[in-house]
Amino acid sequence: MAKRNRRSGNPAVRAQPPSSSPGSSRLAGYDPQLPEALPPDGAPYPQILRGPSYVWWRAMLGVVFGLSLYLLMTSVVTQAVLGISWGVVGAGAPFAEFSRRALAFEIPAGMIAANLGIATLIPICWVLMAIVHQVRPRWLSSVQPRLRWRYLLICAAAAFVVLNAVTLIPLALGSTAVTVAPQAGFWGFLVVIILTSPLQAAAEEIFFRGYLMQALGSLVAHPAFGVVVSALIFALMHGVQNPALFLNRLGFGLLAGVLVWRTGGLEAGIGAHVVNNICAYVIAGLTSSMAAVRGISSVSWLDSGIQLGGFALFAVLALLVARRMRLRTRVDLALGR
Repeated sequence: MAKRNRRSGNPAVRAQPPSSSPGSSRLAGYDPQLPEALPPDGAPYPQILRGPSYVWWRAMLGVVFGLSLYLLMTSVVTQAVLGISWGVVGAGAPFAEFSRRALAFEIPAGMIAANLGIATLIPICWVLMAIVHQVRPRWLSSVQPRLRWRYLLICAAAAFVVLNAVTLIPLALGSTAVTVAPQAGFWGFLVVIILTSPLQAAAEEIFFRGYLMQALGSLVAHPAFGVVVSALIFALMHGVQNPALFLNRLGFGLLAGVLVWRTGGLEAGIGAHVVNNICAYVIAGLTSSMAAVRGISSVSWLDSGIQLGGFALFAVLALLVARRMRLRTRVDLALGR
């Protein structure tokens, strides 16, 4: 059997079209009639784009387009949804006041608008992969290339247990008692959270830990570059924050990025992100308000450390599960499915 080239950092590696060799024509979903640039055989997830279509300017162009479209489309879609909501439930209030209250998450329409705006990152990533890099969007999911649903659901269950257990620690250390008293409009918010928060969380993972990590990771030979820079952009794009909150978001991005690198896909990050966002807003709605979570711009070093410790514990469990399931962590074109 011929020895497979595993030099994932070498952009000169060319993926060969299907031939008579066993397995090469059975790559998941591959249609030999359609052009497709395949990743280098043996590439880790952050360097999937260092394939036959790789040139450095494609990566830079994709990053610039991606961030620009992120800022543009999230704003356009958010304002469009707010306009429709104002026309339906605005009850004669001025649009400026309705928009202010909505975007502060005082009413459910704002959460719908914000989440659907961020969800546009999913088609943005698909377009960038197909047009800028000439690589099919399925390679965003994992090195297999597909979403490994069983692993995602196991990670979501682990995140639910670990992250909610950690949430109880700062509550237990607080000087005031926590009272369960659902805020006004809680049930409307709950429906919105269940229907749209998974889209919003998955979209952020696909963009920051998926597309940006692959585009930036293709620029250098070591996968860690994409992990670190995408995490830094993730923290910066979340706005004004105090040092403890900035490091909290940076730490989350780094841990999620390492999980993607070491497990070969986005599943663990998506599972944890979805669970974290849903639980954070549900708990807030039952004990304080959605607006209180929306308006957070600072946290204490203690709270930041506790939250990061919880996610680090989840990351260890997710890595152990991935090893137990023997998940593929590098591209293997011969195995296909």
